[in-house]
Amino acid sequence: MANHSSAEKRQRQNEKLRIRNKGVRSEMRTQVKKVLTSVEGKDPQASADLNEATRLINRAASKGILKKKTASRKISRLSKCVHSIATA
Repeated sequence: MANHSSAEKRQRQNEKLRIRNKGVRSEMRTQVKKVLTSVEGKDPQASADLNEATRLINRAASKGILKKKTASRKISRLSKCVHSIATA
């Protein structure tokens, strides 16, 4: 438990950020799963889902929820999956 007013403020701020990060991360993961299920079903909607997932991954990276290189790697792997069904 925080004893100083500055530590109490930091605790309040951390809680706000944790809640915001949780929402952004959850939304991103849901969209990534949607892309992967589209790829498994060879759904033509996979490309549109990929665009949305890319947007959410980049947003998470800009807010510091994901590191920049992690975001890039996730986007690359998803793109590879989607393009594999397009060429097959």
